Amino acid sequence: MMSRFNPLKADAQWQKVWDERQTFAAKDDSPKPKSYVLEMFPYPSGRIHMGHVRNYTMGDVLARYRRMKGMEVLHPMGWDAFGMPAENAAMEKHVHPGGWTRQNIATMKAQLKRLGFALDWSRELATCEPDYYGHEQALFLDMLAAGLVYRKESSVNWDPVDMTVLANEQVIDGRGWRSGALVEKRKLSQWFLKITQFADELLAGLGELKNWPDKVRLMQENWIGKSQGLQFRWKVSDGSEVEVFTTRPDTIFGASFVAVAADHPIAQSIGAASPEAAAFIEQCKQGGTTAAELETQEKLGFDTGLTVTHPFDPTIQLPLYIANFVLMDYGTGAVFGVPAHDQRDFEFASKYGLTIRRVVSDGDKTDPAFTEAEAYSGPGTLVNSHFLDGMDVEDAKREVITRAEAGGWGHGTTVFRLRDWGVSRQRYWGTPIPIIHCAACGAVPVPRDQLPVVLPEDVSFDIPGNPLDRHPTWKHVACPSCGGAAVRETDTLDTFADSSWYFIRFASQPRDKAFDRATAEQWLPVGQYIGGVEHAILHLLYARFWTRALKHMDMLDIAEPFAGLFTQGMVTHETYKSVEGKWLSPDDVRDGKEIATGQPITVGRTEKMSKSKKNTIDPEPIVDQYGADATRWFMLSDSPPERDLQWSESGIEGSWRFVQRLWRLVDGIADGEGADAAIDRKLAQTIAGVAVDIEALQFNKAVAKLYELVNAIEKAAPSASRTAAIRTLVRLVAPMTPHLAEEAWAAMGESELVAGADWPSYDPALLVEDEVTIAIQVNGKLRDTLTMPKGSPKDAIEAAARANAHVIRVLEGKEPKKVIVVPDRLVNLVA
Repeated sequence: MMSRFNPLKADAQWQKVWDERQTFAAKDDSPKPKSYVLEMFPYPSGRIHMGHVRNYTMGDVLARYRRMKGMEVLHPMGWDAFGMPAENAAMEKHVHPGGWTRQNIATMKAQLKRLGFALDWSRELATCEPDYYGHEQALFLDMLAAGLVYRKESSVNWDPVDMTVLANEQVIDGRGWRSGALVEKRKLSQWFLKITQFADELLAGLGELKNWPDKVRLMQENWIGKSQGLQFRWKVSDGSEVEVFTTRPDTIFGASFVAVAADHPIAQSIGAASPEAAAFIEQCKQGGTTAAELETQEKLGFDTGLTVTHPFDPTIQLPLYIANFVLMDYGTGAVFGVPAHDQRDFEFASKYGLTIRRVVSDGDKTDPAFTEAEAYSGPGTLVNSHFLDGMDVEDAKREVITRAEAGGWGHGTTVFRLRDWGVSRQRYWGTPIPIIHCAACGAVPVPRDQLPVVLPEDVSFDIPGNPLDRHPTWKHVACPSCGGAAVRETDTLDTFADSSWYFIRFASQPRDKAFDRATAEQWLPVGQYIGGVEHAILHLLYARFWTRALKHMDMLDIAEPFAGLFTQGMVTHETYKSVEGKWLSPDDVRDGKEIATGQPITVGRTEKMSKSKKNTIDPEPIVDQYGADATRWFMLSDSPPERDLQWSESGIEGSWRFVQRLWRLVDGIADGEGADAAIDRKLAQTIAGVAVDIEALQFNKAVAKLYELVNAIEKAAPSASRTAAIRTLVRLVAPMTPHLAEEAWAAMGESELVAGADWPSYDPALLVEDEVTIAIQVNGKLRDTLTMPKGSPKDAIEAAARANAHVIRVLEGKEPKKVIVVPDRLVNLVA
């Protein structure tokens, strides 16, 4: 054996062996208990980053550990391969999205393989391939047949230059992120999935997800947003009525205006007769379409000249506005404003000089004139509210609802913040929606024997907009119902649809259908899912919906897709700027200066690694220099996995040194004789403790225990116990440093792979400590400690304490007035 571990040689050798032997291929027919470990699959953007390395290392340790514990482990990998970045690359680099994507997949797969992850590559999938998205099209049609899909007009962000719908995140300061054009609100016919049909189930199901982070469950709960409230009608001065919904009927006596959305029928009617109203409605189209955007944009309104009558006091007439912060897609498209107790209403009323009346008091102020700097939305007692005065908020809500129902002008109801999922995207690089539009027959499903509807390859991105719309042949087809001329749906599915069921396809991959129910149910739900908290709401919610929809259609008897969820922290790095204020990468900096110019640099905050701030570290050179195992070890060792990990050169170098320490222990292994009780006990404690830590995903704690064991082995004299501890140590580190472990296992004469070895066993009796540390105090102040047999009698503890050199010096020959002994814990000598 060499005295120094050569990671590049070992990495390549053992990765080749694992591939040839299909070591990590999961067997559906295995009699072993099954375990499904999955990390969120990556978008093939070009290269993996340190966030990927951390995420996949965590899942890999758990997967390898569970294999050693005798489980049949499914640990697959694939690619979330559709989406806008590929189309952007097509426009900017004049390449085809498919070619760009597949090249990135090849690059990233090679990078992942170099890290030695125990992945079942035989199940690899890419969502951009017809053998995946064809089954997704079939599932879409299943949902359509089950009444879970419908089409309607909906407001969208429309970029008039790129001629495409933009996601809310792609609208920056009201402009398209790529074109810079002012974004318009447009009504387009869109396909929707009925996620709201499952709102109550999705909310109730959160209570069963005991192995999810509390913060994620709360985020989903808030997103679903179940609210009890009142839906009621205001009489309008022109003889019509306007219906609103509110979760705060208790504040009805604080109302100072009613506002409708720009595309509300009332607004449209007024706009048809008033050029000023029409101009304002057109201006509203430039604003945002989400609740979050509405909170931040300036609140603008148009006074229609109409008024509404207060339902409890006909003498109160309130102005009716068209407002840019009201959306037709939320509630009824109309609201009543209570400026004293809603910040959005407060800003609007302040701008237009409307009444701001206090109706909820926090106990200090009760006068109707509200003079605070911002709205008060907390709990309190009703004031200035006639028959509601003195009630708390909840009682007042119930009272208003009761009176509205008795009067016949409103009713209590439950609403959800959650909206149906609009899945239509006006872009090329996505799953074609399998619908054909016929002038005579309407929207007709593509026949099953014509699936998959495959994207055409011969498309051009020279002209803005969706290439499918202008393709000369692809969209022109015969109607499946009447045979007449018809056109394909040219919208593609939201890429969140692709990631809403991929974990099922990993579990079962028949050619003729999306999955085999019996096979999929053997593996599902995913036992441990690992990924970033940025996916806590939409991806996880959509995956939960998709699984429940399949259960609803009796295609799968699983309600929740992920039994356990872990959201890891980010990998961070310092940021650097040149004297000109430009971002610099770590490779551009040495000893506080910019390498190219010799000028001093400014060290900024430590932040999440991002390409925009150039504070990324490419894993490939790190693996080239230090090897896969040192890289993996650093990802696990420096901080709790749920917290951010700061990248440092000293950290990776420390991991490299530890890998070499492990190798030297194996290199220097020698047969010894006799037992070493301390080593035996430390080994048993480490086996037990590391197992607990890995199952709890507390990898940094497991690493700390392994450091302690290595320290103890290094200090121990040669013995049979020490030799056995080194051999066992190799199995203990195998999930974290698999290449080193395989090399060491083979060097110790083992013929089988350590990847197939069992997790070490231990004698439970060795976990019981037979010695304890006892604190010695004089007058309550700690002076020293004693190590004594557990259960030592009080007189023995007192005698040992009196003989302690520190105690003798402090007492100065004086006899203690009292001696207090707490067995196994402390002795206090009171002078």
